[in-house]
Amino acid sequence: MPVHIFRPARLKHFFRASAFDCFSFTHKTRARQRPGRWNKIRFVSEPVELTILMPCLNEAETLARCIETARLGIQRAGVPGEIIVADNGSTDGSPAIARKLGARVVPVKDKGYGGALRGGIRAALGKWILMGDADDSYDFSEADRFVKKFQEGFELVMGCRLPIGGGTILPGAMPWKNRHLGNPLLSFVGRIFFKCPAHDFHCGLRGFTRAAFEKMDLQTTGMEFASEMVIKSTFKHLKITEVPVTLRPDGRSRPPHLKPWRDGWRHLRFMLLFSPRWLFLAPGIFLTALGVIFAAALSLNDIKIGGIAFDVGTLAVACMIVIIGFQLVAFAFFTKVFAIAEGLLPDDPKFSRAFKFFNLEKGIGFGLLVLLAGVALLARALWIWWQANFGDLPPAENLRRLVPAVTLIILGVQAIFSSFFMSALGLKTQTRKPPSPS
Repeated sequence: MPVHIFRPARLKHFFRASAFDCFSFTHKTRARQRPGRWNKIRFVSEPVELTILMPCLNEAETLARCIETARLGIQRAGVPGEIIVADNGSTDGSPAIARKLGARVVPVKDKGYGGALRGGIRAALGKWILMGDADDSYDFSEADRFVKKFQEGFELVMGCRLPIGGGTILPGAMPWKNRHLGNPLLSFVGRIFFKCPAHDFHCGLRGFTRAAFEKMDLQTTGMEFASEMVIKSTFKHLKITEVPVTLRPDGRSRPPHLKPWRDGWRHLRFMLLFSPRWLFLAPGIFLTALGVIFAAALSLNDIKIGGIAFDVGTLAVACMIVIIGFQLVAFAFFTKVFAIAEGLLPDDPKFSRAFKFFNLEKGIGFGLLVLLAGVALLARALWIWWQANFGDLPPAENLRRLVPAVTLIILGVQAIFSSFFMSALGLKTQTRKPPSPS
């Protein structure tokens, strides 16, 4: 299939000539113009440096304007470039519009935002790839800003629509809930969880090098693709920067594919799952420590603070908090092992050493010790009951013995079977690579 490579020096002819008058290229070739003619005569090598990629699903209303601004962006960048439209099954004639304007259309069968982008990236010829939506909300003529950052050695260049990063949001371009709630909150979470320098975590206009994309090893196919790209770039310690961009009102007459609340939750959920430390481990440790402190104190006697008395009822709640905290800590380890094994998270040397130390045998041993301690306390409570000829006992004193006993038994059983489950998650296969000691 011919590939149209837009050269900055002659890009001005595109706005006067038809799509069939432009230079037509096969892979890595360029036609040299004969005076007074546009048809190809001979070919010389010229690699594409910049690919502008647009995922497309029924964007006939706005696609032409996006391709025109993309041409201008290549001209301003001053590098050989191409325009790819990754079509995800359009039925409104979008592919024909793209071909007529000289863009290369790549049909992608894998449905979803990430699936379309992945197919387009695989077909791209450029060493730098700039992706953005085809709804005319982004100004592709700003491509030169991204190219300058690539030339400076950055591997992921994020656009920033928010004023905090120098961006501009034109009136009507972003709903208030996205501008003042969704994007700032999600970007803040991303900066805290993953130490990402970008102020606009979910800007759709972003660029990356082909080599960086290979390092990211992205797995998702839906809207989470954008979040995964930024998260994995931080995990891989890629050079990340951002440039200010302008967000314009969506040029389509139909509703956008994006659903703010649904997709916002999907992004937040994805970020939480990618950070088991913050989702499970930190709250689990906090709850466990808090519960242990209160349970240990109330197991001995009641506590009075001012006019408030904390007795066996509070002891039961404290033990419940300990159980919940322990489960969250276990979930943190489960999630980490699973995510590393499936390639969603990179291997963590510190976690690998901990995973090696807390093996199945040690987990079972720890669980048995806790279980035996609980059984011993329960046996003591039964002995005291036997001493009373199995009659009535003071309720508060009896519960103060029974609640810690059954809590330890529950924790011991959980520790034993959690160790078995962790060991199962850590099994290596030809396709799974769980944490391994360094």
